Amino acid sequence: MYNRKDYVSDHEWTRFLDFSKDLETPNIVINLNTIKMNFVKLKNSFPYAKIFYAIKANPGEPVLKMLAEMGSSFDIASRYELDMIKKFVDDPSRLSYGNTIKKSKDIKYFYDNGVRLFATDSKDDLKNIAEYAPGSKVYVRILVENSDTADWPLSRKFGCHPDMAYDLLVLAKELGLNPWGISFHVGSQQRDIGAWNDAIAKAKYLFNSLEEEEEIRLQMIDMGGGFPASYIETTNDLSVYASEITRFLTEDFGDDLPEIILEPGRSLVGDSGILTSEVILAARKNNTALTRWIYIDAGKFNGLVETLDECIKYPLITTKDGDKEGEVIIAGPTCDSMDVMYETTKYRLPITLKQGDKIYWLSTGAYTSTYASVAFNGFPPIKTYYM
Repeated sequence: MYNRKDYVSDHEWTRFLDFSKDLETPNIVINLNTIKMNFVKLKNSFPYAKIFYAIKANPGEPVLKMLAEMGSSFDIASRYELDMIKKFVDDPSRLSYGNTIKKSKDIKYFYDNGVRLFATDSKDDLKNIAEYAPGSKVYVRILVENSDTADWPLSRKFGCHPDMAYDLLVLAKELGLNPWGISFHVGSQQRDIGAWNDAIAKAKYLFNSLEEEEEIRLQMIDMGGGFPASYIETTNDLSVYASEITRFLTEDFGDDLPEIILEPGRSLVGDSGILTSEVILAARKNNTALTRWIYIDAGKFNGLVETLDECIKYPLITTKDGDKEGEVIIAGPTCDSMDVMYETTKYRLPITLKQGDKIYWLSTGAYTSTYASVAFNGFPPIKTYYM
């Protein structure tokens, strides 16, 4: 069904097979060199931007250490991620508390550790920042309504209407904070580049109105993530995203660009991972069924949560590729009827697949190794290795 060479070169595939051949399944192998190349490509594509890697995408220590050494800054979602990155970053100016949902004690913890850049989208959170992180820079996240064109939308829960963002930044100044900028996220795995144009236009409106009416001069736009990894559905190359987004920024701001922050996650680490699973059972539900059920030892609760609602469609290859294929439903190992990865999406796999055969899930470097249950049905979190 898939041409492996579209995702993994012969050399890297040979390296992966040699590295993983004796590892118990399920497992994920992360290729650090792929992340390194993706970081360099992103930096070269947006030379005017600062990169704040979204730790949640893959918080593996080898990943964090390498990116820190390459000069990346980091977007942090919790005090636990802060403790992770403190091992590799001494300068707190390279850190941002990007989660708009946070406890007062956690705000204080970040402040006590030198972090001075905080996201917000609500009045009560802003007041907590003023009390527990006085004088800090704050940026307000705005809603992006068109994020439903992303494979993994991020609207509704995060962000506020631009009118509220205006009020929050005025209040930030009154509370003694530094109203620093605007942030948005167009949705993860966003294939509509125009989504950035709409969001940048809203940011420009806020920049202008706040300066003209309130004498507040904003300094920064945090454009979040959204750049794609290589899944089944095709996307534009990063160079196309970079060219168009740079054009959008220039049309609105001219040569006087504010500080631009990018928070890549999936686009840096997604293509770096291969998840190896083993077929537990191949079965039919009745004697005349044309579609087989393929049960594997990985599922929504241990590595593949982003198959929820079949949002992310991973490329799959098997040890029986080349044999005649038939439609399948692919499900995980747990005693939960929700643990079905693909049923509506018509995957076709070799009809010779049987117990013990392997299915390789490509582009599984993001939101797999830690986005899982601790021990549902007793199954442990999926093991991750780095090469």
